[in-house]
Amino acid sequence: MKQLFTGGRVFTAVRGRLWAEALVLDGERIAFVGSRDDARRTAGTDAEVIDIAGGVVVPGFVDAHAHVIGTGGALTKAQLRDATSLEAVIAALQAWVHANPDASRVLGTSWVYDAVPGGRPTRHMLDAAFPHLPVYLEANDFHSTWVNTAALREMGITSDTPDPVGGEVVRDPATREATGWLLETAANAYVYPVTDRTDDRTLDGYLAAAMAAYTASGVTTAVDMGLSAPMLAALHRAELAGTSTLRVIGHWLVHRTGDLDQELAKVTEAIELAQRHHSDVLRVAGIKIVVDGTIDGCTAALSLPYSDGTMADPIWDPEALTAVVTAADAAGLQVALHAIGDHAVHIALDALEHAARVNGTTDRRHRIEHLEYAEAADIARLGPLGVTASMQPVHLDPAIMPNWVAMLGAERAHHGFAWPEYLVHGATLAFGTDTPTAPHEPLPNMFIAATRRSPGHPHLQPHRPDWARPLDEAVVHATADAAWASFADRRIGTLQAGMLADLAVLDRDPFAAGPDSLLATTVTRTVLGGRTVHDT
Repeated sequence: MKQLFTGGRVFTAVRGRLWAEALVLDGERIAFVGSRDDARRTAGTDAEVIDIAGGVVVPGFVDAHAHVIGTGGALTKAQLRDATSLEAVIAALQAWVHANPDASRVLGTSWVYDAVPGGRPTRHMLDAAFPHLPVYLEANDFHSTWVNTAALREMGITSDTPDPVGGEVVRDPATREATGWLLETAANAYVYPVTDRTDDRTLDGYLAAAMAAYTASGVTTAVDMGLSAPMLAALHRAELAGTSTLRVIGHWLVHRTGDLDQELAKVTEAIELAQRHHSDVLRVAGIKIVVDGTIDGCTAALSLPYSDGTMADPIWDPEALTAVVTAADAAGLQVALHAIGDHAVHIALDALEHAARVNGTTDRRHRIEHLEYAEAADIARLGPLGVTASMQPVHLDPAIMPNWVAMLGAERAHHGFAWPEYLVHGATLAFGTDTPTAPHEPLPNMFIAATRRSPGHPHLQPHRPDWARPLDEAVVHATADAAWASFADRRIGTLQAGMLADLAVLDRDPFAAGPDSLLATTVTRTVLGGRTVHDT
């Protein structure tokens, strides 16, 4: 049966013809986009008429950088993003324990560095409130974990425990005892083997929770930037069962181990998985490599020291990074490189440039993720190399920026999140959220993109408001450009005839009312392949 959407406006996300009056769906695809009268003639008399009541239809949002099952898992933990002090963190954890009396561990997520005295968490800050229950708290950047003494004991971490390659068990300089702060790959080595022993049923529940949250917010596709075997298995089970309400394009995570043969073996796994999973519901597109850490945690690789005088090495040395990138490129895989600091961005671009040169490849649409601070000369390299700038406006929320600015320093911070600079040199800009490091909802993300202000605290001073994107362009970056960045632009990301019918209906028209209206806008309907998956 055909569906006619009318009674408002249609934002197509097609540059040069952004607007239409109505659209018609026929099964899983879009049959017509254009004038109201022509749409009625195309739909015929038997079509279901959906009156959007002065709202606007937009393409289903494509979250260009996400961690889907991690988002579902994070929803089950104590939510710490809004805790602004140590006392507030403890109170939130105690409330979570009260609500989960049978829990054998205290699990929390998304604490912000500004809430911790001195920005440097220790086990002693947690021990008084939780002397016996192990406490594991993921930072809001998901690049460090804060634990108490009971958790260190459960993990078996002592003064003799070695630092893993690319990570650190932070220690007291006087006693050499672990302080309770684990950086980067230390979480992979010590935390996750204890806390992530999840069975299929649990993972399926996490996935269902994430999909429900996404569809309610107008997201129809997510690019998962950290697939593991259990996660991929859960996504495949949902695909086979027909319960998927979200398209997922995945990147296989290649951990830094220090053993190049092991790392190259992960590329071989990704090649096999890409051949096995290539449907419109679930597709393995390539690999993900985490080149450095984060600026908040002072683990991003910069060319000059942080404000406190410290330096951080990249997680990957250039030789190993180049070898893995070149192997993936030769196999036709897309490479997504997490690089936040300017030194990491530089070596990531060097690796991509080397791969293209020796393999003779073009149009791989490789990507660099985050790009929070890069030198002007490297910003200019992305476009000519065909590298996507995959960035997350929500990481620029002024509510979480003070520590970022303090660690980077005011001069360098002034040049951070330089979206227009990438565009002027011809790079494609793809917007995502990096959920669960940040909220998954696209509308607040678009508010930040269009204003560089905080959706939760709009009065806060914006960071470089002159670099905000017009709202229509911001939405294009989060739909059409995000789809293009994953070779999905012939199927999704825009509203035009022949495309898969993925769309969201907003209860008002923020393009006409202005970006501030996004803070009150809701998604009334989400459609995936012509099927309504959310309806208020």
